[in-house]
Amino acid sequence: MDNSGKEKEAIQLIAEADKKVKSSGSFLGGMFGGNHKVEEACEMYARAANMFKMAKNWSAAGNAFCQAARLHMQLQNKHDAATSFVDAGNAFKKADPQAIDIYTDMGRFTIAAKHHITIAEVYESELVDIEKAIAHYEQAADYYKGEESNSSANKCLLKVASYSAQLEQYQKAIEIYEQVGTNTMDNPLLKYSAKEYFFKASLCHFIVDELNAKLAVEKYEEMFPAFSDSRECKLLKKLLEAHEEQNAEAFTDAVKEFDSISRLDQWLTTMLLRIKKTIQGDEGDLNKWFADSTPSIYTFEGKHLLLLVCQHVQTMKSL
Repeated sequence: MDNSGKEKEAIQLIAEADKKVKSSGSFLGGMFGGNHKVEEACEMYARAANMFKMAKNWSAAGNAFCQAARLHMQLQNKHDAATSFVDAGNAFKKADPQAIDIYTDMGRFTIAAKHHITIAEVYESELVDIEKAIAHYEQAADYYKGEESNSSANKCLLKVASYSAQLEQYQKAIEIYEQVGTNTMDNPLLKYSAKEYFFKASLCHFIVDELNAKLAVEKYEEMFPAFSDSRECKLLKKLLEAHEEQNAEAFTDAVKEFDSISRLDQWLTTMLLRIKKTIQGDEGDLNKWFADSTPSIYTFEGKHLLLLVCQHVQTMKSL
């Protein structure tokens, strides 16, 4: 059977599976073997997905695997659901590079950027290959910039900065946070976000060198006076003072005070721990407090992958 034949059979299977799902939800269907029909539909979606794979129709394969996964969830087959979602992610990952080439050839760079983001999300959430995720976010940002979609470009760049800092590529992260902060501080709608970006840039400086951090804070205050009155800037000054005095207790107290009002996320937790490790005589009290109060950034949740794949389906439908 050639590829067109496989696709036709797969489409027929999808139609039959759709009918079984619909009938299982009816009153009579629910009374007479509703679950059995759902199981049969699940098998049909999986068979259709594999036929689409053989025909190299990766997008259709991904959608069919998604359908199978949702039914597995309905049947409480969590392991099978997770497997189907992973299969869907792999199919979409293969579909997107082909789509990117087509859309760039057509000059539709915004759509190409969206596909790069989808690939980046697969790498960060499913495959945990952060360097490849960074590369795709950077490419997406370049395409958005070319289309003057600066807000979308900044979102991608902030992802790059966040992951670069985690990989200890601090200079790269600093440059991005400064760039985005500078771009947003004069925008009436976005200027309040600038303090966050300058705060994160300062922390990256701090990890590398205390003096660099001091100079950076002074520069950001001069560039953006509102930064001086922010809680982030006040925290930085307390941390710099505690670090200069090699006072681990004062460092911890300043962080706890900040966290009591503005909950620290995993990224901030990681950066602050790296800074505190440079204080001599650190007894690890802050480390224990962070460990007790903050979840792991790499915790895998099936629902996260479900959201990722479903978002991709919605994106594909909107094209």
